[in-house]
Amino acid sequence: MEAVLAKYENQINVFSEFLEDLPDTNEPVWILGECYNVKTEKSELLSDVHSKLWFTYRKKFSPIGGTGPSSDTGWGCMLRCGQMILAQALVCQHLGREWRWVAEGPQPTEYQRILHCFLDRKDSCYSIHQMAQMGVGEGKSVGEWYGPNTVAQVLKKLALFDDWNSLAVYVSMDNTVVIEDIRKQCCQGAWPRSGAYGWGESQPSDRSWSGRGRAEEAGPAPYPCSQQARGWRPLLLLIPLRMGINNMNPVYIQALKECFKMPQSCGVLGGKPNLAYYFIGFIDDELIYLDPHTTQLAVDSETGTPVHDQSYHCQRSPHRMKITSLEPSVALGFFCRSEEDFDGWCSQVQQELVRKRNLRLFELVEKHPPHWPPFVPPTKPDVQTTGAGDLESSLSPQTSCSSQRKSLKS
Repeated sequence: MEAVLAKYENQINVFSEFLEDLPDTNEPVWILGECYNVKTEKSELLSDVHSKLWFTYRKKFSPIGGTGPSSDTGWGCMLRCGQMILAQALVCQHLGREWRWVAEGPQPTEYQRILHCFLDRKDSCYSIHQMAQMGVGEGKSVGEWYGPNTVAQVLKKLALFDDWNSLAVYVSMDNTVVIEDIRKQCCQGAWPRSGAYGWGESQPSDRSWSGRGRAEEAGPAPYPCSQQARGWRPLLLLIPLRMGINNMNPVYIQALKECFKMPQSCGVLGGKPNLAYYFIGFIDDELIYLDPHTTQLAVDSETGTPVHDQSYHCQRSPHRMKITSLEPSVALGFFCRSEEDFDGWCSQVQQELVRKRNLRLFELVEKHPPHWPPFVPPTKPDVQTTGAGDLESSLSPQTSCSSQRKSLKS
């Protein structure tokens, strides 16, 4: 019943909020590496936007930690945005960037597995429960508002408990991305190159990754993963930045736009003061984003059964805001499914941001800085936070994401 009510609450909001439509312009619209013409490709553009998983405030879920809040309204918006950027990476990993959601239509098994990872209950590996409790270790109390960097750190830690996706989450430090460290992290415990996706599944098609050709032109990697380990773990690269002091510095605007054009783009975490949004593209001088500030009923689904997914897709015109209104604290996201994708991303950063335009949002260096502490790839943390003692047990191979691969496949 709650799932049905959530579905219709979302549909009511579609008709009750008369948002302005996309402008009739010749300016290209960029959505996570894909370019659209509003006049001739509007339906394709909207299909792409509607296919993004949309996580919003929820209410009436089981209390966090057993005695905590049963709704994240008013404080969980950045956590929801973190869920969205991670879900986009998982969709690209398992379904490909070209995948599109069809309302009321049959959905791939992998899609259902991904949704189960984000259900609002303690045994889902990326639920609001797990994120809020892991945030305690980052100095945030349950119910406290998060910033982009804190959410990035939480995602990095939670990914270590996720055996199904085996995603490597790298969070840059001091505006610096270290290529050597990323290769070390992505090669640690990597899948073998043949049958890497396991359970008899083949690797998803790469036909939608337009950066592939650029990666091949860049030549082999200086330290190819195949020489260090068996393969490459898919990479979610998060780069926390501050693009100004109190306001967005206009000098960074063009560089931010270039990031959305990259085929590896996974979006940006940011927003306005105390309002977090998940940015997925831009048109002219406006950013396009998904807004988590809608409270819906929590959706529950038994293990192995399909999730009622209507309320997980925003079926309305996308929100827009002026780039200059953006809060300067953000986190850029990029997904590299293979080592070739990562090589292509490095090449594009050097060519498009540095050499052509002399735009430096962040530093990209080959070697680990000698004055930094040695880089140690993250391992599963010892959770010592209040209410988080069930984290490891609730994310054991017998539950959540790990079990979904078996029960949903059968």
